[in-house]
Amino acid sequence: MRVFLTGATGFIGSRILPNLLAEGHQVLGNARSEAGARRLQEAGAAVHRGDLDDPATLAKGAEGVDAVIHTAFDHDFSRFVENCDKDRRVIEAIGDVLAGSDRPFLITSAVAMGSPGPGQFAREDIFDREHPLPRIKSELAGVAVGERGVSVGVVRLPQVHDPVKQGLISPLIDIAREKGVSAYVDEGSNRWCAAAVEDVARLYVLALDHHEPGIRWHAVTEEAIPMRTIAEAIGAGLGVPVQSVTKNEAETHFGWLAGIACLDMPASSALTRERLGWKPTGPALLEDLARMDYAASAG
Repeated sequence: MRVFLTGATGFIGSRILPNLLAEGHQVLGNARSEAGARRLQEAGAAVHRGDLDDPATLAKGAEGVDAVIHTAFDHDFSRFVENCDKDRRVIEAIGDVLAGSDRPFLITSAVAMGSPGPGQFAREDIFDREHPLPRIKSELAGVAVGERGVSVGVVRLPQVHDPVKQGLISPLIDIAREKGVSAYVDEGSNRWCAAAVEDVARLYVLALDHHEPGIRWHAVTEEAIPMRTIAEAIGAGLGVPVQSVTKNEAETHFGWLAGIACLDMPASSALTRERLGWKPTGPALLEDLARMDYAASAG
């Protein structure tokens, strides 16, 4: 297939690209800059120039391809709500191009959207339309374009990591460095899930190969890591103390991340593994946090 890949030079997309090529797909990769375009050409992809701030430019890339994998996202988490709304507009614009066809459109969401209730593990067969995490806008947009005849599938992400980046844990590291303490809320018993970036990249390609309209996949390797454990790993890496803050103190300490730092977000990938035969092999989150160069990350 000829696949349009948004975010092709990004953290996850740059790993998806070689996996697609290895499976014999042709890739049209989106790039925002000349440097990004050169990287895509060197990797063996054709280049499309588009920008998240101009959804029509990304929609143009969906014309004349057999499938779209959408991983591009503005990762300025201090503007998380605005950026989730930006993602909604991009999904709607690409959906306009794909409407009425059977061309697969894989979008990206968060595993928390599959939560059946407090304390329970999120599942692929659940969609919590009222979840407070702002990334709900992406999945709601996917549902809306699906109702217009677009063959949408969803890959839900946990904290995706390597020794350089770790999703929302990266800003937690920045906050711990700034404050001089690595904190968790109350007992730190709320849980986040995680997966190594190379495993996540392979899952996207499997999801494309096994696409069905309306299907959802969970890219989860570790299902429930307590936030206290994550805070302790950050503290060890930075050489700063680890301590609890109350929910009332969380906003002062975590700022824009306070509400998310309190969330309990465990998730299962049992259905994904069973249906796709996905077998993650990458390192655990704590391994990557231990291997991280915390001095370099400060830059």
